[in-house]
Amino acid sequence: MGVALLSARRSKDPGTQVGACIVNPQNKIVGAGYNGLPAGCHDDDFPWSKQGAFLETKYPYVCHAELNAILNNIGIDLRGCKIYTALFPCNECAKAIIQSGIKEVIYLSDKYQGQESAQASRRMLETAGIKCKKVSTDLTELTLSFREQDI
Repeated sequence: MGVALLSARRSKDPGTQVGACIVNPQNKIVGAGYNGLPAGCHDDDFPWSKQGAFLETKYPYVCHAELNAILNNIGIDLRGCKIYTALFPCNECAKAIIQSGIKEVIYLSDKYQGQESAQASRRMLETAGIKCKKVSTDLTELTLSFREQDI
């Protein structure tokens, strides 16, 4: 989950930074991603607003972290892998997770659980037999140090 959260910091989205990390059955990282624009689309050329006319919001342009992690994988078959994600996946990402063969979703937040897209996601994941697990931890933050003496 730490790698997913660190990946999220790469997102230029001022409102929601989400990261995802895929690991194989041996817990080796095989993919990571964050919510952002497709390759070749520059962050400054597209809107990041949540409200307004559809084409003036971020929604038609942003690739979600889970999809990016799947697309950015190291070129292996993802069947049997797990995906760690900061936010419970939306219905579109759930489709990609299912189709890729990922067998477990570990998430930190489910803040949109009342929305229909999250309900559809959960329904598809459950029907496909994909285990979903919310992270429980006593940690409230994780700090990285760049001081050489801490290494």
